[in-house]
Amino acid sequence: MTHDLDGAGFADRLKRAADARQALLAKFRPKPSVVAPEPVSRAARKRQELQQVREARGLAKAARTQAAADVVEAARATQEAADAAALDAKRGERKERKALTKAEAKAKRDARYAARKARQ
Repeated sequence: MTHDLDGAGFADRLKRAADARQALLAKFRPKPSVVAPEPVSRAARKRQELQQVREARGLAKAARTQAAADVVEAARATQEAADAAALDAKRGERKERKALTKAEAKAKRDARYAARKARQ
């Protein structure tokens, strides 16, 4: 038997044939696929959507509240500015009256002085 000397004996050929069949079958076997993630339940998705809606409404409410507070603050600042302007105007009038009164008093003094000089 010259086949044993080649290394291609009957058992060898059977093994190689079995390996070839296995390789051929392996091509047709389904490949392991990526396991799909656990589907999100309808209730969980609904809860998540509801949470997002609540957050959006909360942000909108906070924005409305802030806008109202800004309006109130602006009105207060405007009123304070008007009050300060009125006070400044009042002080200005008072200073003007005082200056006028001082000028009148000086004029009276000067007139008395002039009259006294005229008598002498």
